[in-house]
Amino acid sequence: MNDRGYRILLVDDEADLLSLWKLRLESNGYEVTTALSGEEALAKFSLINPNVVLTDLRMHGIDGMALFEAIRKQNKAVPVIIITAHGSIPEAVAATKQGVFSFLTKPIDGKDLILETEKALQFSMGGTLPEKEKDSIKWRRGIVSKSAVMEELLSRAWLVADTESTVLIRGESGTGKELLAIAIHRASSRKEGPFIPVNCAAIPEALLESELFGHTKGSFTGALKNHFGLFHSANAGTLFLDEIGDMPLHLQVKILRVLQEKQVRPVGSSTPVPVDVRIISATHRNLEEAIENKQFREDLYYRLNVVSLDLPPLHERKEDIPLLAEHFIQTLSGDSDKPAKRFSPEAMRILVEAAWPGNIRQLYNVVENAFALATSSLISEDLLHDAIKQHQRKLIPLSEARRQFEQQYLIKLLQTTQGNVSEAARIANRNRTDFYKLLNRHHIVPALFKS
Repeated sequence: MNDRGYRILLVDDEADLLSLWKLRLESNGYEVTTALSGEEALAKFSLINPNVVLTDLRMHGIDGMALFEAIRKQNKAVPVIIITAHGSIPEAVAATKQGVFSFLTKPIDGKDLILETEKALQFSMGGTLPEKEKDSIKWRRGIVSKSAVMEELLSRAWLVADTESTVLIRGESGTGKELLAIAIHRASSRKEGPFIPVNCAAIPEALLESELFGHTKGSFTGALKNHFGLFHSANAGTLFLDEIGDMPLHLQVKILRVLQEKQVRPVGSSTPVPVDVRIISATHRNLEEAIENKQFREDLYYRLNVVSLDLPPLHERKEDIPLLAEHFIQTLSGDSDKPAKRFSPEAMRILVEAAWPGNIRQLYNVVENAFALATSSLISEDLLHDAIKQHQRKLIPLSEARRQFEQQYLIKLLQTTQGNVSEAARIANRNRTDFYKLLNRHHIVPALFKS
């Protein structure tokens, strides 16, 4: 029974030891998935999104270190504990220098197994477990996802939240950059302070400086009284600078000065005012190109981009579309007097297959439109066709076409070979390790194809 909400991936080629360790971990409330090889562990990793991985060091095929390196490529935030015999302790010590969380030596004492697992969870979840078990749900509320790419992103966001580092969130319009910024604020030590968002592209350039830094009475025509700016309003909290790439160059200099000196100078004043503010910024623009074109300051870029978080577009996380659509329907139902509605299977297929250039914002608008116009409890595909205003067979990006072809090709191979990975890898002209990585990328489990 998983009563703590944490998932453990346990890997060893000795079945008896695997069963024993699994029992010990499950008796402490963890959900444990086992794998008898590194290859099997890789296939299961993306499916379960574990919070901690425990793996034997010496295994045939993909050994513990190779598994660790493969996991790091997918999710750097998941701690890996290496299990080793006494004879290979020096290797395990060297492994910790490469980023392995810790190591345990056989025979493993049950208490040590639980203690080390809890230490790893404290590391991955960012603090003391009992308090964080509650906060780990609250901090990300509003972000609906089960995709591996989003879980990795949220793990990184959780780790950086409780620092004072500046964060730059990148992503296409409509991917939820402000929601992620709010989540980081909620998980930070500043969560009791204000969260102040400002869209740098939405405020006229002539007013932006005054809005950010404030002004004194009489400093310009219409300044009838002293005005505290948004930096002052965000004191002891977080200031979210959305669309930072559209900020005028002369104001970029002043933002840089605030980051360096931790004080602002209101328009018309010669007296600086101290501020204690964390900056999270966001953009849909390519800032590297903007720097080359002299549209964005390189020194400010490096001050803002201490940690970079890249939000994927919706077409790269299609498994989240049904979750998001149902979430929006529930939200709309709760806010209206209309009876609850649901999507027909064909309507849901339309949603999943659509291109969504406007990302989550466009998906919400489409669902809201269909909800408002539906005359029965079932939302039909015709309603969605009208709302999307594009045919479901609209041309998709080349990257998505390649991904779909690769996924279907792998499925066809495993169907042909009845789940025989070695034979499928031979036909694909790939070695087993690379082939398992491909399967893992597409969340394909070979065992499902065995007769």
